[in-house]
Amino acid sequence: MAVYECNNTFRDFLRELPKCEHHLHLEGTLEPDLLYPLARRNNVKLPEQFPKTVEELENRYKQFKDLQDFLDFYYIGCEVLLQEEDFFDLAWAYFKRSRSQGLKHAEVFFDPQSHTSRGISIETVVKGFQRACIKAQQELQISSKLIMCLLRHLPVEDCKATLESARVLFETQQLHGLGLDSAEKPFPPELFTECYETARSYHPDIKLTAHAGEEGDASYVLKSLDLLKTSRIDHGVRSAEDPELMARLAREQIMCTICPLSSVKLQVVQDVRELPFAQFLDAGIPFSINSDDPAYFGGYILDNYVAVQTRFNWTLNVWKKVVQQSVNGSWCEEKRKKELLLELDAVMTKYEGILEK
Repeated sequence: MAVYECNNTFRDFLRELPKCEHHLHLEGTLEPDLLYPLARRNNVKLPEQFPKTVEELENRYKQFKDLQDFLDFYYIGCEVLLQEEDFFDLAWAYFKRSRSQGLKHAEVFFDPQSHTSRGISIETVVKGFQRACIKAQQELQISSKLIMCLLRHLPVEDCKATLESARVLFETQQLHGLGLDSAEKPFPPELFTECYETARSYHPDIKLTAHAGEEGDASYVLKSLDLLKTSRIDHGVRSAEDPELMARLAREQIMCTICPLSSVKLQVVQDVRELPFAQFLDAGIPFSINSDDPAYFGGYILDNYVAVQTRFNWTLNVWKKVVQQSVNGSWCEEKRKKELLLELDAVMTKYEGILEK
């Protein structure tokens, strides 16, 4: 069987693959060249020690020591987001940039507590993001779902209050899912069991996911499944440490949303080649490849696909399987999945004729 490196033709193949992104924090797409204009527009004074130029900030983003170092900058960036228009501009910039990389469907996270703590209503945040989602569907043919995340480092009572403020948004399915993010340690999944029970009571079709098994060990994944009743795991790479858990993920077809460049930047691994893609493929565990916080980690979705290819040299058929499981694991309607799978077939037919000559 032929094995391909990522030459220009193969990169074109990767670009044209219809991509579904399941692990993308909208606040994490705030590029320096948008951050500074928003700060000026909203008269936001950045901290004295904060980099003064786009170039300086881009360089600082290349030097995160760990997850907390990244989060410190992430939350400073959130400070410039104040008006509905800001949230629209942020999400629209992401959709426009990612369309050129083959994005077709996005299930995007946002952190309301980063904004409500500053006196901004959750409705303001959601309206801005919704406008961008609608525009992306109409003008770019990118479908999307909004997933609200709870910040696990904040008091559980604050998380409960945030859920209550979003009740109507869940009941009317303006929000499609609930997630759990921020630093995993020392905030294990069991702290949020009641929050997830509450969310399930809001709508029978609510989707549940949680960050687990990146900073925290494999037990965080297991507890997310058993206690939070999640049907998806964000990151999940440390599941490879537990053979029984791996067997369960395969048996129940629990998708893990893996973020290659992010895992390197946050020093979960030293190189993308250390991520357990081969183990997941061999075990039959579905996963998708995602960009996480691309403005901070230096790569959008195609960049992550390319990073994987340059380390693993996957064949066309492996990529077909990865995209198929990404589509099938999405929370979009069956009609949309069929459309995306037909697009995949067309790309495969085109490049099988080119790359396999």
